[in-house]
Amino acid sequence: MHNSGQRTALITGASRGLGLALARRLGEDGWKLIVDARGAEDLKAAVSAELADLTQVTAIPGDVAAPDHRRALAEATSEAGGLDALVNNASILGPSPQPYLLDYPLDVLERVYRTNAIAPVALIQALRDELKPGARIINVTSDAAREPYEGWGGYGSSKAALEQISNILGAENPDLRVYAVDPGDMRTRMHQEAFPDEDISDRPLPEESVPGLMELLTGDMPSGRYAASELNRAYDGS
Repeated sequence: MHNSGQRTALITGASRGLGLALARRLGEDGWKLIVDARGAEDLKAAVSAELADLTQVTAIPGDVAAPDHRRALAEATSEAGGLDALVNNASILGPSPQPYLLDYPLDVLERVYRTNAIAPVALIQALRDELKPGARIINVTSDAAREPYEGWGGYGSSKAALEQISNILGAENPDLRVYAVDPGDMRTRMHQEAFPDEDISDRPLPEESVPGLMELLTGDMPSGRYAASELNRAYDGS
């Protein structure tokens, strides 16, 4: 039986970057949080320093590509009374610097797809009975899913797969809102790893993409693909 009171969100990859920035904002707005990340110490530090004083937080370290970890997330979601929002933010870049496809190690490419495209589907399947009517699913993607950037064949194509997965999920589940969201360039560790020899200090902080995500989580936008920058102006913070 789902609790219709306090809203609850599950955010993967929430120890830093966009995941942590969004978790912080939702916590400030009174959402209950379930968060995960591969690095247990980083996740623990993020919760204690950033989130625990804002709201009730359940932190479960682990890899979303692992079935046992997904089961643990599903159990925590059930105990929380169901989900109003799922944010599939966890992903991996692959090799740094990014190799051309003809040189891409196939075992690593398989891992990139498993983490960036298959794991979100698997997690949604594991949580299907815990998604409240009208629940929002945000699958964080990238402009590399659409633009043919040299060296981005692994990460970009995995995000392209995630975008089409989002499209089909939205068509098959009209009772849910399913969004593929391009957050734009951000000053994050992953972005630095993608450009190891560049100064990325001019990129926006992840917090600047959060208003666009909040518009999708709290507004009335139909399922589809969105760029956070285009949504930022629509969200007034209320």
